Amino acid sequence: MEEIKKIIKECISGNVRAQEKLYRMFAPKMFGVCLRYSRDRTEAEDNLQEGFIKVFTNIDSFRHEGSFEGWMRRIMVNVALSKYRKNNILYPVENIGDHDMPQFSDNIFEKFGAEELIELIRQLPERYRMVFNLYVMEGMNHQEISEMMNISVGTSKSNLSRARDILKRKVRDLYDEVKLNSNLPA
Repeated sequence: MEEIKKIIKECISGNVRAQEKLYRMFAPKMFGVCLRYSRDRTEAEDNLQEGFIKVFTNIDSFRHEGSFEGWMRRIMVNVALSKYRKNNILYPVENIGDHDMPQFSDNIFEKFGAEELIELIRQLPERYRMVFNLYVMEGMNHQEISEMMNISVGTSKSNLSRARDILKRKVRDLYDEVKLNSNLPA
């Protein structure tokens, strides 16, 4: 913790080597955060770069009251959300019944690794991916999500529900494909 404080202090002074050290320490983990909120690796790389620019620009506002990594994560998420809001117009779902999906058991998710599931999450439509990540990965509630994304609480809930249904279908399809190709029992 003391090492991080020292590096932060040097970054505030404009020390380029300290900035590079900080980048090398946190870039891999922050890239993972950016990937969850991006359509592809290129967009994630752009978000990572923009996020680190914001980190270095605002590092003097870090008050050492919580985890520095959490502070950085929030910046990376906000960069992705800002870009998303700028490029997308959200349309609330008026009747969620029009979008009902067949329900599958949640235990099917236990059959796959984290990388496979993250790839399926990245395939979600953007608005569903954003709400899903904010709710599941960042632990935000629907009120917080609605404020961050400028949508209603009901839209946040319906987007999360739709994202879960799409993921269940995708996992079921993937499971069926693996089972078919390897002759696994059901």
